[in-house]
Amino acid sequence: MAKLKILLVEDEKSIRDMYAFKLAASGFELKAAENGKQGLELAQEWLPDLILLDLRMPIMSGDKMLEKLRQEEWGANIRVIILTNISKNEAPSVLRFLNVDNYIVKAHSTPAEIVSAAQKVLA
Repeated sequence: MAKLKILLVEDEKSIRDMYAFKLAASGFELKAAENGKQGLELAQEWLPDLILLDLRMPIMSGDKMLEKLRQEEWGANIRVIILTNISKNEAPSVLRFLNVDNYIVKAHSTPAEIVSAAQKVLA
């Protein structure tokens, strides 16, 4: 059976590496991007099953990336988990209209909980 593909879009290298390691060790095929522009390009090429998306990033923020993703036919139904340190109350209001599967605050979650959330969305 083919591995499920996860695209991790996170600008902080240490966090990106930690989640990438944990997800790959859990059996997912993984690619990572360090900003929304790179993430959008990778998503278009690779068509992941799930995108783990940070919000505050240089070049293109996660909410802008998600907005652009949802405008594309190929990106309209890709599963997305927001993975950020912005509380839900402070999140850009546009997220409510962009079909997000889960919203996780990194500071309140362990890498194992992130893997579990990904497995749940992809089950």
